[in-house]
Amino acid sequence: MIVNCIRPLLVVIFLTCLTLLSFGVSEAGAQERIREIRINGAERVEPSTVLTYLGVSVGDEATPENLNDALKNLYGTGLFADVVMKQDRGVLMVNVAENPIINQIAFEGNDKVKDEELSSEISLRPRQVFTRTQVQNDVSRIYEIYRRTGRFAASVDPKIIKLDQNRVNLVFEINEGNITKIKGIRFVGNEAFDDDALAEELSTKEARWYKFLSTDDRYDPDRIEYDKELLRQFYLKEGYADFVVVSANAELDKSQEDFFLTFTVDEGPRYRVGQIAIDTALRGFDGAELRDSVSFLPGAWYNADEVKVTVDAMTDKLGDRQYAFVDVRPVIKRNPDADTIDITFKIDESPRVFVERIDVHGNVRTLDKVVRREMLLAEGDPFNRSKLARSEQRLRDLAFFENVEVKTLQGSAPDKVVVDIGVTEQSTGELSIGAGFSTNDGPLADLRIRERNLLGKGQDLLFSTTIAGSRTQFDASFTEPHFLNRDLSAGVDAFHITRDLQDESSYDQQQTGAAVRIGYPLSEKWSQSWKYRFENNDIDNVDSTASRFIRDQEGKRLTSAISQRLAYDDRDSRLFPTEGLYSWLDAEATGLGGDSKYVSGKLGSQYYIPVYKKSVIFDVLGEVGAIGGWSSEDVQINERFYLGGTTLRGFERAGVGPRDAATGDSLGGNLFYRGSAELKFPIGLPEELGVAGHAFSDVGSLWDLDSSGAGIQDENSLRMSAGLGLSWRSPLGPIRVDFAEPILDEDFDKDEFFRFSFGTRF
Repeated sequence: MIVNCIRPLLVVIFLTCLTLLSFGVSEAGAQERIREIRINGAERVEPSTVLTYLGVSVGDEATPENLNDALKNLYGTGLFADVVMKQDRGVLMVNVAENPIINQIAFEGNDKVKDEELSSEISLRPRQVFTRTQVQNDVSRIYEIYRRTGRFAASVDPKIIKLDQNRVNLVFEINEGNITKIKGIRFVGNEAFDDDALAEELSTKEARWYKFLSTDDRYDPDRIEYDKELLRQFYLKEGYADFVVVSANAELDKSQEDFFLTFTVDEGPRYRVGQIAIDTALRGFDGAELRDSVSFLPGAWYNADEVKVTVDAMTDKLGDRQYAFVDVRPVIKRNPDADTIDITFKIDESPRVFVERIDVHGNVRTLDKVVRREMLLAEGDPFNRSKLARSEQRLRDLAFFENVEVKTLQGSAPDKVVVDIGVTEQSTGELSIGAGFSTNDGPLADLRIRERNLLGKGQDLLFSTTIAGSRTQFDASFTEPHFLNRDLSAGVDAFHITRDLQDESSYDQQQTGAAVRIGYPLSEKWSQSWKYRFENNDIDNVDSTASRFIRDQEGKRLTSAISQRLAYDDRDSRLFPTEGLYSWLDAEATGLGGDSKYVSGKLGSQYYIPVYKKSVIFDVLGEVGAIGGWSSEDVQINERFYLGGTTLRGFERAGVGPRDAATGDSLGGNLFYRGSAELKFPIGLPEELGVAGHAFSDVGSLWDLDSSGAGIQDENSLRMSAGLGLSWRSPLGPIRVDFAEPILDEDFDKDEFFRFSFGTRF
C-alpha cells in the first residue's frame, strides 16, 4: 500500500525537476545584449578610441568570452594600468586607469657606462606611455650592458617619481659594482697535462695584480666557448684524437665579484701514426709523387695540425700540376688495440665548380676593391678551398677589420658558387705619444700619427717625430699598396735627421732628403723592392781635435742613390716571430747626379726555431756587407758601415772597426760580417706578462778603409761576445736590458758591459 503511494510521488518530483532544468537552460542560452557602453576614467585617450580597442559594440551579446576578450584587448594596448568592466541590465561600464606619460628618464650611480650609451640601449623614451613590462625589459637590457663589460655584480633599481597631470619621471638607480673576474680555473679529468699547462692554452686567464690593463681575466660566455675549441685543438695536436670537453661550468661566488671556471674533460688514449697511404682516383697521376708533401712519419705522435698542413701542401702541389678540381680528404682509421691511427689521403676529382660571384658586405668605409684585391680567387676562376682560406688570412692580415667571415653559397647553377665575404671594420688610425731612454740616444720623446686605411682605400699615411738626447728625426711617408690597381706598392718618403756623433767620431751630422719606392711580390714568400733616394748630408761642428780623416770631409755632400731589396719571408709573425726564415739581399749604387759615387751590398739571413712549444725560441743571424767607391772616389765617413751596440753587443755603438790611434775617433769600415745566436726562454713569470730571458753570443768584424796610414788602427780579426738579457713587453713600450762581456777584442775597441733601452721605438 505504501509502495503504491510513493511511486506516483516520485514521478511528480522528476517531472518538476526536468521542467525547471529546461527553463534554466533556455534562460542561459539567451544572454542579454549590450544596450549601452559607458567609458569612465579616460583622460588623454578619447572614449571613441577606447571603444575601437574594446572589440565589442552595442548590440553584441555580453557573453563571458566576449567580455574577457575585450579586457585583453584594452590591456594589450599598453595604455592602461587597470581596467574594470561591470554589466548592469544591458549597460557595460568600462572603468580605465591610464598609464602615466614619461616626462624624463635619468640614470644615477653610473660612472663606467655613460648616460648616452644606456639611453641608446633602452626602449623607453620621454613622452612615451609608461608600462611596467617595458621598464623590466629595459632593466634587463642595462644588466646585459654591464655583463658585457664584466660587471656581473651590478644592480639596477627603477624608481618612479609621480608628477601632476598623470606624468612620471623614471630614474634607474644603478650600483655598478666591481668588475667580475676569473678567480680560478680548474680542470677535471686531465691526466696527461696538469692544470697550469692547460690554462696556458686558454684565452681566458686568471685574475692577477699585474693584469690591470688586460681584459682576459673577465668572464665572457663567448670566450669560454672559444676556450673549449682551443682545448680541443691542443689535445688533437698532442695525439689525443678522441678528446672531448664534457662540460664547462662558471660559478659565481657569494660576493658576486669572482667566477670559478671548471672544465671537465675526457682525454681518451694518445695515438701514434700508423700506416700512411695515398689513394688517388686521378687518371694518369701516381700518388707517390705526393709523398714529399707528407709532413710527418709513421711512429710519430698523431697531430691534427700536421694532417691539415699535409692536405694543404697536396692541394697546392696538385694545383701547380693543373689539377684545379681535386678533393684531398684524410681518412682516419683508429686501431684501439695498438693505439695507432692509420691515415689515408684520398684524392678524388671533385665536381668542376667555378666562382660565379664575390659579394662583399659590412664594409662601411673600406672600398670593395680593397677587399677584392686580396682575394686569390676571381670571378670565373675554378673554385679552390685552399686559395679561399689563404685569401681569408690575407684579409685578416690587413688589420683593417675586427672580424672577417668568408662563406660559400650555392650559385645560380650546381657548378657555380658565390663567395660571401662579411667584414666588421675597426679603427685604423693611430696616435701614439711616448717617452723612453736608450743607451744609444739617451732620453727620447716620440710622437706618431698614422692612418693605415686612408679614405678607405687601403693607403698608409704616416707622420712621426723623435726627439732624443743625441738624435732628432722627422719622417713623413705615404704608401699606395696597389699602385695602378696592380699588385704593386708605391710610396714616397721625406725625412730630416740630426745626429750627435761627438762621442764616437767628434762630429755632428744632418740628413735631409726624400725618396720614392716601389715593391712587388715575386711569389707568396719572395718579394722585391726598389728605392730612389736623394739627400743632403752635412758634416759639421767637427771638433778641432778630431781626426784629420774626419776634418778633411767636413761640409755638405749630395747623395743620389738607387737601391733594391730582394727578400724571402716565411716567418709566422713579423712582429714577434717564433718560427721561420727571413733572408735579404740589399744593393745600392750612387752617381746618377750628386757627389757620392759608391756601390754597396749586404746579404743576410735570420732563422727562428721553436725549441719547446713557442716559449723557448732559438734564432741565429748572419750578415755580410761591402762598399766601394768608383771613378776614383773614396767612400766617405757617412757612407761606411759601423758595428757595435745593437749589432754587436758587448761593444759600444761604432765601438768596433778602424779607428784613429791619436784621437780615438771611429772611422767606419768598408767590409763587415756579423753573426748572432740567441736563445729566448721564459723565466717563470706568467706568459701574458711578456717577460722573457735571453742568452746570446755575437761575433763580427769591421775593417778596410780607402785611406791608410800609420795613424789608423785597422784589424780584420774576429770579435766575439756573450751575455744575458731580459726583455719586457710593457704596456708603455718594449724594455730590454743586456749584460754582455767581450771574449775576443782588440785593444783599441770600446767595450760596453751594460745596455738598456726603453720606449716606443729604439
